[in-house]
Amino acid sequence: MYPPPPPAPRRDFVSVTLSAGRTYDGSKSWRRRSCWRKWKQLSRLQRNVILFLLTFLMLCGLLCYASVADQWRAGNGRSAEERKRRPVDPPVLPAPRKAEDLPGVLPQKPQRHFRRGPPNLQIRAPSKGSEDRRQDDTKWRDEAVGDARREERHTRRTVVSWRGAVIEPQPGTELPTRKAEAPPRPSSQAPRIQNQAASPNERQRAVIDAFRHAWAGYRKFAWGHDELKPVSRSFSEWFGLGLTLIDALDTMWILGLKKEFEEARKWVSKKLRFQKDVDVNLFESTIRILGGLLSAYHLSGDDLFLKKAEDFGNRLMPAFRTPSKIPYSDVNIGTGAAHPPRWTSDSTVAEVTSIQLEFRELSRLTGNKKFQEAAEEVTRRVHSLPGKKDGLVPMFINTHSGLFTHMGVFTLGARADSYYEYLLKQWVQGGKKETQLLEDYLEAIEGIRRHLLRRSEPGKLAFVGELAHGRFSAKMDHLVCFLPGTLALGAHHGLPADHMELARALMDTCYQMNRQMETGLSPEIVHFNLYPQNDRKDVQVKPADRHNLLRPETVESLFYLHRLTGDPKYQDWGWEILQSFNTYTRVPSGGYSSISNVQDPLNPQPRDKMESFFLGETLKYLYLLFSDDPSLLSLDAYVFNTEAHPLPIWAPPGGA
Repeated sequence: MYPPPPPAPRRDFVSVTLSAGRTYDGSKSWRRRSCWRKWKQLSRLQRNVILFLLTFLMLCGLLCYASVADQWRAGNGRSAEERKRRPVDPPVLPAPRKAEDLPGVLPQKPQRHFRRGPPNLQIRAPSKGSEDRRQDDTKWRDEAVGDARREERHTRRTVVSWRGAVIEPQPGTELPTRKAEAPPRPSSQAPRIQNQAASPNERQRAVIDAFRHAWAGYRKFAWGHDELKPVSRSFSEWFGLGLTLIDALDTMWILGLKKEFEEARKWVSKKLRFQKDVDVNLFESTIRILGGLLSAYHLSGDDLFLKKAEDFGNRLMPAFRTPSKIPYSDVNIGTGAAHPPRWTSDSTVAEVTSIQLEFRELSRLTGNKKFQEAAEEVTRRVHSLPGKKDGLVPMFINTHSGLFTHMGVFTLGARADSYYEYLLKQWVQGGKKETQLLEDYLEAIEGIRRHLLRRSEPGKLAFVGELAHGRFSAKMDHLVCFLPGTLALGAHHGLPADHMELARALMDTCYQMNRQMETGLSPEIVHFNLYPQNDRKDVQVKPADRHNLLRPETVESLFYLHRLTGDPKYQDWGWEILQSFNTYTRVPSGGYSSISNVQDPLNPQPRDKMESFFLGETLKYLYLLFSDDPSLLSLDAYVFNTEAHPLPIWAPPGGA
């Protein structure tokens, strides 16, 4: 009998399911699982973290939406009543009228000027044909752009303030605002100008044409930026706050350029924002931005400008938080951090003593005394400091100790100039009541006569030099040409008559600084010849000083001298300077350019930069110089800040 067969061996089978596009990697991640199952598999900590993040993101989204919606409504939904709001102060000038609407004004088209030389900048002789001139303009533009770029690369590390202060970037802001409980906003003491403004005369129309040409270049190539680079048809930024536009607001109002003013006002309303992480120089931003906004407010009566001015003033206040109460040179208007330059703890004397007109006026208008108190504390401390020489002050002051530094060097040029100007103008602004300011000013003028005033050879031109540790230098900055106008203003307000005599003599010198140059434009710095020599002129210029930055000081003083003496020769001198600007600095595509060589009329070497003060000061003073109406911004009703922005005198003679 056979044994039963063994059982069949057990076999195991593996079933594999293949599907397109998937591979099996030994894990279980490919299995289908519901979202709920995945959520339950998370730990409690993981679930809480995810819920917190989702809640946080939803809140952020809601807040952002609310903010954007508010801004949109503020920019676009402003009511008609709000647009027409006016301050307590009534407008002191009538609304500007378009120049073409004024009787006797030529229609808006390119006008011919009585110019000395060719109508546009060029590097060839004026007798060339039009085709050659076009080729020359192209070559001039290309060369100038190359020179400007090389110069920009060379100077990129340091920014130099146009009044001489070296600016380094830093941080600074306190946001608005704690208003003083006490006084209500005062009304302006300045009288109204006549409702019907006089028609511009021929020379004033030439200034309007120059302004429109400069503005056209800015509007086309640099709108909303700080400064125009007219040769390269681009722009440059310093603070990123539309410096040229703000500096030119009151000029447009005075010139009657209604369309341009309204367009600029719209930009200020919608685009000018101070909440930005940027360093500004306290002095330069005060005289240009704060002064420009305050002046635009007074002339137009538009409350927008006062609100912007108050906002900006609050953002500058951290600069005064120093151990000595002498402000730092720079402040960040977004963060509130203020610092001196990186290389020193000093500020320049001109910078810290030439912000008082603006801060005092801001306090008067807002009722907030902190602006005036901070600025006047600086004046009081400088008044009592040792280190002066018969009223003359050194150029630097330390923000920690509050004492003068670099002792023994005295000048009326860069870093000290407007200290003397603001002594007189604060006294005038306040109704001639602050005797300390007057005493300091009178002492300083006597110190100038005693230590800095000399006569040149062979023309016997009176000039103001510099003193360094007892050694006299026959060097005079073009900036010093503010002095004739300041002296004349003081004489007008009752100071000694010999101040006017000195003003006339210095005005002649400043005119010669322009006239003796081949282009008819003054260099930045001159040296005077002190010894008789047959082959030498009175005015000598070093190669490094031959540039012209479109500065206003000469025409500023011409305005004061003509307004206060009535002598028409000052108007004629200003007309010559305007023709020289048109001949050697006017760029065909729009704008005016500073030049590197005032002694070469064939190749003045444009520097590709139009400073904001050309529109804010130079053209404004020329327009006022050519006016025969002494009531147009009367010097008994207004005082001009050092950027030519008119502010009302608080208690003019005969006022209420």
